[in-house]
Amino acid sequence: MKFISTKQNSPAVSASDAILQGVAPDGGLYVPQSFPHFAADDFADAATLPALASILFAPFFAGDRLATELPKICQAAFNFPAPTRHVTKNLDVLELFHGPTAAFKDFGARFMAQCIEFMSLSDEKLTILVATSGDTGGAVGCAYEQAKTARVVILYPKGRVSPFQQHQLTCWGDNVTALEVDGDFDDCQRLVKQAFADDKLNHACRLGSANSINIARLLPQMSYYAFTALAHFKRTGNLANFIIPTGNMGNGMACLWAKTCGLPIGDIIFATNANRALSTFFATGELLPHPSVSTLANAMDVGNPSNLERYRWQNPQADNAIRCQKVSDGEISTRIRDDYKFLGQTWCPHTAIAAQIWQQLPAQDKAQHWYIVSTAHPYKFREVVEPLIKTSIAPPAAMQDILQRKSIKTAIPAEMSALRRELLRLCG
Repeated sequence: MKFISTKQNSPAVSASDAILQGVAPDGGLYVPQSFPHFAADDFADAATLPALASILFAPFFAGDRLATELPKICQAAFNFPAPTRHVTKNLDVLELFHGPTAAFKDFGARFMAQCIEFMSLSDEKLTILVATSGDTGGAVGCAYEQAKTARVVILYPKGRVSPFQQHQLTCWGDNVTALEVDGDFDDCQRLVKQAFADDKLNHACRLGSANSINIARLLPQMSYYAFTALAHFKRTGNLANFIIPTGNMGNGMACLWAKTCGLPIGDIIFATNANRALSTFFATGELLPHPSVSTLANAMDVGNPSNLERYRWQNPQADNAIRCQKVSDGEISTRIRDDYKFLGQTWCPHTAIAAQIWQQLPAQDKAQHWYIVSTAHPYKFREVVEPLIKTSIAPPAAMQDILQRKSIKTAIPAEMSALRRELLRLCG
């Protein structure tokens, strides 16, 4: 299997090379040259998520140096569950917050870190750059805390992450550097892309990306959709439908890629907040990036979603493969309050967006079975959630350890010169 650039002006590369490069030389994002096709029977012996993931990923790594290591990589990366829970008639929730940083980003971050370690790179460390709107950076920092072959530099927007998220971004010690950028998430993404476009800097620091623009972040997220859909199909004989909170669109694209590979997935709805780039695109076919706006669902505050480039490559006519709906802050608050009161459910703001969209579905759609995707533990956003439900939220055990760690950050302006200076200091 080879991976090609969405801009189609760079050579095809192996999975390992796509992981190490992050972004293609022409500035495009790597996508599979072709998609494999699976039948449900192909996974008959896969009783666990790591076992299923090893089968699912095998064609993407065919002929690659990591091919024989996939079972070990998946076993080490996916050492926590992705359970589903019944909510109400025709509705379950897929919980993706049982990893070490209590967010779905743990799946991709840990898989990528394992890939990098198994590649046995030279003594010179890879420098992993990651822009985060809240959860990605914490998951990546945790995954690489003890890495021998890579260091991590996290860029996050000042004042636009929750207090716990900020602590989680800044507590990982010497191998992980947290840069607080005086700007928004789109500024952080812009700086990362500019760093990759700087050949001298790229060479000096051996830059790699851990955002969902890297295929090692996106591919592993296919696994929990496949696992859930196959279990649903085995139990009911029907396709699984998903409502997915999405900001930079990596989580949503992973579900679409799983469906493209033949997994028993039916309808997919992308759930977004007031940042309207995605909802505008799916309504009109026009790509109109907007300045990001702050919302209660801050991890989705993205004005120019990177993975939309992958969607446009796969679906150049913006066909109706995906529906997309947006939800306001007022609706988020109402859904958190009402679902706690009437259903006994405690949602993070991002999960509440998916729950609100399910609530608004027409009757014919609600006659089908749906899974809303819960992307983060509500404790991470307790400042938003607790006043609405009028009760305190207990942190999971993994988060209690994080709270005891010391927080260290470096503030920089949203300027490439400042990022270059920090990177050269670290790599020097």
